[in-house]
Amino acid sequence: MMEAYNVFRDLAIIIVAAKIFAILARKCKAPQVVGEIVAGLILGPSLLGMVEQSNFILQMAEIGVILLMFSAGLGTNLRDLMKTGPIALLIALCGVFIPLIGGSLLYMGFYGLTPWGSEEFYKAVFMGVILTATSVSITVESLKEMGKLKGKVGTTILSAAIIDDVIGIIVLTFVIGFKNPESNPGTVVMDTVLFFLFAIGVGFVCYIIFKWMDKRYPHTRRIPILGLALCFAMAFIAEKYFGIADITGAYVAGLILCSIQDSDYIARKMDINSYMIFGPIFFVSIGLKTDIGDMNVSILFFAVCFVLVGLITKIVGCGIMAKICRFSNADSLKIGVGMMTRGEVALIVAQKGLNVGLLNSVYFTAVILLIVFSSILTPIILKILYSKDKTPQEPDSALVS
Repeated sequence: MMEAYNVFRDLAIIIVAAKIFAILARKCKAPQVVGEIVAGLILGPSLLGMVEQSNFILQMAEIGVILLMFSAGLGTNLRDLMKTGPIALLIALCGVFIPLIGGSLLYMGFYGLTPWGSEEFYKAVFMGVILTATSVSITVESLKEMGKLKGKVGTTILSAAIIDDVIGIIVLTFVIGFKNPESNPGTVVMDTVLFFLFAIGVGFVCYIIFKWMDKRYPHTRRIPILGLALCFAMAFIAEKYFGIADITGAYVAGLILCSIQDSDYIARKMDINSYMIFGPIFFVSIGLKTDIGDMNVSILFFAVCFVLVGLITKIVGCGIMAKICRFSNADSLKIGVGMMTRGEVALIVAQKGLNVGLLNSVYFTAVILLIVFSSILTPIILKILYSKDKTPQEPDSALVS
């Protein structure tokens, strides 16, 4: 059993390494989050083995994701979100359907076509299900760093990714439902609808309360403290009572407060926590999860193809639909690239697949490699794409030091 004080050593190593590699990444004109993920790869079992993945690190990383999504919600322009809602739904649908087909065909291409309804057929479909999830947290951090989060493209990516995760979870439930009679797809659809109805009702009440507090106690610390409590409460309620990803609940909490006068003040307070400790731990933890020591040649080849299919199908699916929705070629490509990141949701889906026998543990490394490569490539490609814009880049907040 690991001694409790060893946690402090791990945190010291993670924070220092994350900062050093973030500075190196910035010197190389790459987003800082890329450096933090590379720091995790070097510290983890793939190379030095200095820091082990622990429950404490995982929980700290989860708080990092929650804070990041809460800040994203706070920084969202609600009017722009309402405008991009229908378009984001179309992009999300296409961003789920194309990867689902691509992942299923990839598995069948390696292991042969199987009859509808067989166990191997569901395993093939499940490979596609893993590819449906989008992790917007890394894209959020990258867009935030470049000052592009509040634009039309950033808002569309955020909206589509939130809808994408909901659709992905529904698809996951349907697939598991065929394998496990206890899972009821209809119940999941109903729970999803009920959550958003609940969020609208609670959101309206909370908005009135926070608006009153904002008027009576402007710019006081009690407002961000209670805002953080709302964030954690919504994350818990979403996961516990509705089966929705906790990051969706955190994002909704941010949306509830994004229109009050002190929303920027709350966001600045959240950024301090996220930037100092929780953010670096989350991004380093992605690298810590990767151990490439157990892979053989055939699994490695499958993993490479899995990563390529995962990246390409998101870019193609979301990019084409964005183009159909009258975005420019450049913005369509940005949306496609912004949607290709995979993270905690893909890991949750893969873990559920392991538990119900739809995924062999040998393929788990392929999922982690997809997360690592998409997490590293997305910020770099986004920065290149935005560097071609004529408008100057201004950071949303002081993310550099």
